[in-house]
Amino acid sequence: MARTNTYLNFSRNTEEAFEFYKAVFKTDYSRQIARFSDMPQDPEHPLPEADKNLIMHIELPIVGGHTLMGTDAPESMGFKVKFGNNIHISLEPDTRDETERLFNDLSAAGKIEVPLQDMFWGAYFGSCTDKFGINWMINCPNK
Repeated sequence: MARTNTYLNFSRNTEEAFEFYKAVFKTDYSRQIARFSDMPQDPEHPLPEADKNLIMHIELPIVGGHTLMGTDAPESMGFKVKFGNNIHISLEPDTRDETERLFNDLSAAGKIEVPLQDMFWGAYFGSCTDKFGINWMINCPNK
């Protein structure tokens, strides 16, 4: 089923922030927390030891079927979190065709951050910033 989520980026305190939100909304994580140590490692770009326990992905249902998602965005991986780039609208379309249409339309005259591609977590994913400066993540979990 298609859904829309809010995706939050933090420098290094995603876990602290989500523990706070968990207490506020009195809910629990909807899936196991994924850490950067869980992803396939690139020997040419090793992950610093200090970043391995950081959160790569977390999901917390809040109200009305809405889910907060989040990640740490370590500078060692080229991220620089600042006000304005720390939040994304995350879309999960039902089909690859709809994923491509949305991605192409949203990225037109904007900036592609991650081109659409099959990812190691099994989804078809891309991210972009539209021409108005809004950040989008499009993740199609269906093959």
